[in-house]
Amino acid sequence: MQENADLDSFDRRLLALVRRDNLQPARVLADTVGLSESAVSRRLRRLRDEGIIIADVAVVDPARLARVLTMHVLVEMEREGTAVLDALIDKLTARPEVQAAWYVTGDTDLILYVVVPTMEAYEVFTREMLNDDARVRAFKTLISIREVLPFDPARRALAR
Repeated sequence: MQENADLDSFDRRLLALVRRDNLQPARVLADTVGLSESAVSRRLRRLRDEGIIIADVAVVDPARLARVLTMHVLVEMEREGTAVLDALIDKLTARPEVQAAWYVTGDTDLILYVVVPTMEAYEVFTREMLNDDARVRAFKTLISIREVLPFDPARRALAR
């Protein structure tokens, strides 16, 4: 992907629309931005090919899947190094309970966004993934009481 993408006003308008709803038909997008359906399709294909659009995803409500406990897990590593860090990240992010993860600065090295159905399931997760891993010095769990600002992919994309 280019460092600074060369986007015109049509590209930017298309991106704004698909950030909010990427299932809109090309004809609807075309009518909205003032291009033909084929031009919209070509532009979207180019934006994907160039890595500007990196994913088409569905945001799923965990509560509807009976996954009702949300945890933010702050992980402090025993030591850092590229291979050690990458191996731990690969291990943790391969688990379906881990919905998102961030490598951060400060006392905490990784922040995990973990969703589980029960506290017992969270205990199993921590035993299998954190307790006996020599790369993990310590971890702290913050349990979400309620969501005060729902996840919005458009908001996240706009911050980039």
